[in-house]
Amino acid sequence: MKPLRIGTRGSALALWQANHVGARLAELRGVEAEIVRIHTAGDKFPTAAIAQIGSEGGAKGVFIKEIEDALLAGAVDLAVHSMKDVPTELPKGLAIAAITRREDPRDCLISHTGDSLERLPRGARIGTSSLRRQAQLRHFRADLQVLDLRGNVDTRLRKAAAGEFDAIVLALAGIARLGAAERITQALSAEVMLPAVGQGALGIEARAEDSETMKLAALLDDAESRACVTAERALLRTLEGGCQVPLGAWARLHAGTLHLEACVLSPDGSESVRRETHGHAADAERIGAELGKLLIEAGADRILRLAGREIGSGK
Repeated sequence: MKPLRIGTRGSALALWQANHVGARLAELRGVEAEIVRIHTAGDKFPTAAIAQIGSEGGAKGVFIKEIEDALLAGAVDLAVHSMKDVPTELPKGLAIAAITRREDPRDCLISHTGDSLERLPRGARIGTSSLRRQAQLRHFRADLQVLDLRGNVDTRLRKAAAGEFDAIVLALAGIARLGAAERITQALSAEVMLPAVGQGALGIEARAEDSETMKLAALLDDAESRACVTAERALLRTLEGGCQVPLGAWARLHAGTLHLEACVLSPDGSESVRRETHGHAADAERIGAELGKLLIEAGADRILRLAGREIGSGK
């Protein structure tokens, strides 16, 4: 088989992910991989707020649209994404061939002083670009100064080490994949901060008609991870949320039962709705949609309007 061209962003984390998938496919089938770096809208404007980047579809897909365009054009054979960056609706002709085994999906705190989130002084400066994280931080501790922090993981870690922030919040899986787990001060519990939909999982995207590549990538599919991520994405689809909606969700599988909990918050963290449900893993799609409806009935639609989003409008 000819070498597979794997499209990816050029950040250290994205390259790690692409090389990891390439190495696994080489291990299983002896297939060589060629890494193709692609600049996305999110990379071209590293200091701009996500919602301000003029990618098609608004804030959705700012880190993957150009990669998907390359897939559709045949310039690459597959793409590796963080599933938290993948919109719930894929372009026509593309499919998620595999969701690899999920790493720890929690967020983590990296503190300049070594203080936990609970022990940080009043008014401490916390950096994160995620509205989801910002809202949950404000909900947990309204006294904190929650500030925007853009840039790749290395940039954020440098800013934290330089003392520009008292602490920063990042995805635990990304830090671990880059070999920087020793920098983590605290893994944040689900009670404090629910992760982003799909966080910690990698998705392999390919052209649906490319059966050979689809079958090859499917060798890396993890059934448990796919079920959990499917439930979370069905929830997100029901709420029509994007990466800049203050929604946290976490699906976990225990003895064949899928447990899903989620919360929707106002941007300032003053209001929140949190619900959970469970069911058989085979019903992941239904479980996610059901929890989305429960959240809407509990008032999530009003809270999302406060965040500038209309249920049913696609905006």
